[in-house]
Amino acid sequence: MKLNYKRTFFIGLAFLSISAFWQMYDNIIPLILQGTFHLNETVTGMIMAADNVLAVFLLPLLGSLSDKADTRFGRRTPFIVVGTALAVAFMMLLPLADNLGNLGLFVGSLLFLLIAMGLYRSPAVALMPDLTPKPLRSQANAIINLMGAVGGVYTLILISVLLKDDGKPDYTPVFLGVAFIMVLAVVVLICTIREKKLAAEVLIEDGDAEPEAAVSAAEAHTAEGSAVKTGELGSLKESAAAGRTRLAPEVRRSLVMILLSIFLWFMAYNAVTTAFSRYARVVWGMAGGGFANCLMVATVAAIIGYIPIGIISAKFGRKVCILGGLMLMFISFFAAIFFQEFHPAINIGFVLIGMGWAAVSVNSLPMVVEMCKAGDVGKYTGLYYTFSMSAQILTPILSGAFLQYVSYRTLFPYACVFTALAMVTMSMVRHGDNKPERKKNLLENFDIED
Repeated sequence: MKLNYKRTFFIGLAFLSISAFWQMYDNIIPLILQGTFHLNETVTGMIMAADNVLAVFLLPLLGSLSDKADTRFGRRTPFIVVGTALAVAFMMLLPLADNLGNLGLFVGSLLFLLIAMGLYRSPAVALMPDLTPKPLRSQANAIINLMGAVGGVYTLILISVLLKDDGKPDYTPVFLGVAFIMVLAVVVLICTIREKKLAAEVLIEDGDAEPEAAVSAAEAHTAEGSAVKTGELGSLKESAAAGRTRLAPEVRRSLVMILLSIFLWFMAYNAVTTAFSRYARVVWGMAGGGFANCLMVATVAAIIGYIPIGIISAKFGRKVCILGGLMLMFISFFAAIFFQEFHPAINIGFVLIGMGWAAVSVNSLPMVVEMCKAGDVGKYTGLYYTFSMSAQILTPILSGAFLQYVSYRTLFPYACVFTALAMVTMSMVRHGDNKPERKKNLLENFDIED
């Protein structure tokens, strides 16, 4: 069984468009909120946290709805098409509101834009597992993640090239560039991927149904319906229930410590990513879209780092790799405190940040689920996202208050404190670690599990 790279590339276009959008959102929206509408840092942080608040409610709901959908185009495709169309429409209202100086139009459009993105985010992520045989999903996920990185770099290049600092910047070209890639991606996706037909084929390849049953399952298009048709649902539930046991007290302590660590390092990292475009302008005096070059360096470094990170994890274990990644991030955040203006040496720090964050993100979710039984994987994955999402809701507001009421120069000390605390709590984790098997090929090192 070999992975269909061409098919996986086309499936990954949805994730590429999502990544391109969020890169633009994190970097441009705060600049407009402050530069055009003169909102303070705390209010800006609250608005920037809105996407994570909505995600807590929308992503599980829309993922579940797409599971139950039954259309001639498949389960996920209608959500992707409608969500992209609505997102592009609302997104293009933002530069209009910015140029008009209309805060009501801007905030209203932004709210509906975030809802539209939530409409297809979970279905887009679920499309790959739907259309890829189980043994090949690790390789496929690697390609998906690489395409997501390409989408992010694409937007950073747009910002760097198109954003000029000539008084009041015009963000319209950047929005147009992101809208273009989102529309192009979904058009190519629907022209090349026949979801319903491919889903039926994958059911057969996975051995989850006979050919006739697979066709019926594709028509019913629910996982439960598929299991009922093959007579497996009852045994699956019994197996899952048997796998659920209470954690031993020492394992529970390790679980609490790693969940706190996840919360703390997201508090640090997300504060920097949310505020960096403003910090670079105010503190380092970077003009136009120059700040995007630093973020591009970090992204490329992360991509390059996945292969050595996979080797280190296999040799020394995931905990050591995470602690090493946190140390790289702490060193970089600490060094950034002493730069009074931008210097090319700053890019070295962003290389370390990119590689450090890659080491943390690749290994954290596997450590959490390592502590549970098979029947509880969903529950523990939910715990992981509860703690990471909670941090991403809180930290733009808290760090924004420090920027507003103390100084912009609190950003990197703030990140240092939370990174150091994460290192302390992570050092107390005694369970869930292992040395993952060396990847069968280099591509699988890019399989980011969270």
